[in-house]
Amino acid sequence: MTPYQYIIAGVTLITLAGIAIGSYPVLKMNRATIGLVGATILIIIGAITKEDAYHAIDFDTITLLFAMMVINVNLRLAGFFSLVTDHVIRLAKSPKQLLFYIVITSGLLSALFLNDTVCIVLTPLIIEITLSLKRNPMPYLMATATASNIGSAATIVGNPQNMIIGIASKIPFTQFALTVLPIALGGLIICFFIIVMVYKKEFSDEKFTVVPEHEVRIFKPLFRKSIIAACILIVLFIVNVPVPIAALVSASILLITRRVKPSRVFLEVDWSLLVFFASLFIVTGAIGKSGLSAILFQHMENLNLNSVGMLTVISSALSNIISNVPAVLLFLPVIPMHAHPYISWITLAVATTFAGNLTLMGSVANLIVAESAKRKGIDLSFWEYLKSGLLIAVLSLVYGAVYIRLFVR
Repeated sequence: MTPYQYIIAGVTLITLAGIAIGSYPVLKMNRATIGLVGATILIIIGAITKEDAYHAIDFDTITLLFAMMVINVNLRLAGFFSLVTDHVIRLAKSPKQLLFYIVITSGLLSALFLNDTVCIVLTPLIIEITLSLKRNPMPYLMATATASNIGSAATIVGNPQNMIIGIASKIPFTQFALTVLPIALGGLIICFFIIVMVYKKEFSDEKFTVVPEHEVRIFKPLFRKSIIAACILIVLFIVNVPVPIAALVSASILLITRRVKPSRVFLEVDWSLLVFFASLFIVTGAIGKSGLSAILFQHMENLNLNSVGMLTVISSALSNIISNVPAVLLFLPVIPMHAHPYISWITLAVATTFAGNLTLMGSVANLIVAESAKRKGIDLSFWEYLKSGLLIAVLSLVYGAVYIRLFVR
């Protein structure tokens, strides 16, 4: 490496370290601002030109993420997520049943409507339910976080890293879902049994004696329209309309309205996440342009990344060191050169997603649940999370790798 490359590597590492931790000491910076400042410095020092930086941003991914946010905001405002939670309450007759329904609900909703959004909406409702039932909220919060991560692996739109993989690989939505769904369902089963095992006292055979009061507010006109738009979205996915266009069509339908002000919808859009993604594309683009990515993978040439097991281990480790989205971006130029790129894309999607359950810091969804619980006076600490999260992550990663090795072609 040249001295100039060492400078670029230093800026990149500081940026990725800040993104992984989520902030810098003293400075009031979040992941979006750290990514943006890092990308700007890399442009200034010539690691990547302004024109190349613009080209490095994958606007298909940005478009897809934005459109899904608009759809999710409308579903939340319409009361869709609250209604789903109400049905969960009424169906569950015991602690185990409640846990099972939370795992399934979090997993399936995350597959369609982004795991971060699902955690934002469901966590306060689940805390309200468990406290009113006089239950320990911890296992149910763990189920929300870990199941949302696992379930989000099932589709291209389930989480941000899958969106990037879906766009880059050009794998059709239905083909991706049919391949990964059995892996995600197996992971959800593992999640359920591990939490029951870790929190034995909570899951006795006793039945609930009361049904907690839970107010559901449905905005009927918006609810009907949101459901129609969501159904159109799924149909467009199934008939293989390009995923960003399908999401944009569905979002546009919801933006044609006489009742909800556009400003209200746009206020709910996570603009900082869009800035974060655009910045990350520039940072990883600079890594490629400067030759750092070639050097990195040259040092890893003795590792057989064509192997499902090795790719699972390396991508899982990177996901917890620099976060899953930057890890996926680093692999984008490499996967198409593999002997079986389809298998490698699926492995990367499953591994970087399931690895998010290793620690509390492993995914944004985990942190959302922890922060939301903290506001209610419930401490989901790093060590509390580790008791079940580590087992769930390791066993689901092993299951995913074995399944891909045996059944994915």
